[in-house]
Amino acid sequence: MPELPEVETVRRGLQPFMEGARIARVEQRRPDLRFPFPERFCQRIEGARVDAVSRRAKYLLFHFDNGSSLISHLGMSGSYRIETDEDPASTPGQFHQDRSKAQKHDHVVFHMEMDSGEASRIVYNDPRRFGFMLLSETAALAAHPMLADLGIEPTGNSLDGALLSKMFSGKQAPLKAALLDQKLIAGLGNIYVCEALWRAGLSPRRLAGSIARSDSRTSARAGRLADAVRSVIADAIEAGGSSLRDYVHTDGSLGYFQHSFATYDQEGKPCARCKTEIQRIVQSGRSTFFCPSCQR
Repeated sequence: MPELPEVETVRRGLQPFMEGARIARVEQRRPDLRFPFPERFCQRIEGARVDAVSRRAKYLLFHFDNGSSLISHLGMSGSYRIETDEDPASTPGQFHQDRSKAQKHDHVVFHMEMDSGEASRIVYNDPRRFGFMLLSETAALAAHPMLADLGIEPTGNSLDGALLSKMFSGKQAPLKAALLDQKLIAGLGNIYVCEALWRAGLSPRRLAGSIARSDSRTSARAGRLADAVRSVIADAIEAGGSSLRDYVHTDGSLGYFQHSFATYDQEGKPCARCKTEIQRIVQSGRSTFFCPSCQR
């Protein structure tokens, strides 16, 4: 599933083609994805202008001038591509799994028009149909069931050691599980949690509460972890995401952060820091990759 850096990369790719453009027409080619499309989906957004394209955790948010917003989640295999008459979309590069180019997986097409007359087509493709699109009043977005309980974003200075210490104090869950709790930190996924824990030198099996001090001061471990989370997300966004399996940029190109993975999917390879073999364990049904020597 695309993680926060991939979703942010998609947002940045869509922004120049959608912000300020009017939705001239919408093609909805099936009645549902993971969930049914909202009632009168096309009619409710056709003619609207896109004021902004934003992101909350792993959700893309399209804000319209009619007071409504579209909430879009990519699910397991969803992606957007941009088509223009001058530059038909393509999908160059090598993938771990072949991407479908079959038109039958193009489920929604947004026909966009700029005031300058420039036109583009924003195509949503999703072979597994585990993504979804929902509509909400923009003023009520914060209370929407998909967004209401999300925690802090891991992309700004608000996520620091003091906050991690406070959030994790007394928690008996493994550190990795606490980092994946979307009610605490929104948007972190398996890949970047593994990478952040390696950067911080902390074991994924360590109890979350063990990085908090009893005297309410910020521990060195909490400070290192906060810095590691922010830096790994920033580096992945700069590199364009991980491009694992089904993920692709809006222009069809690949990102290359996976070439910098220190632990994720590196089982049996030497740790870049201490040369000990990277191990894989299973936590809550997910693979965890870590160095048993320098992550304590």
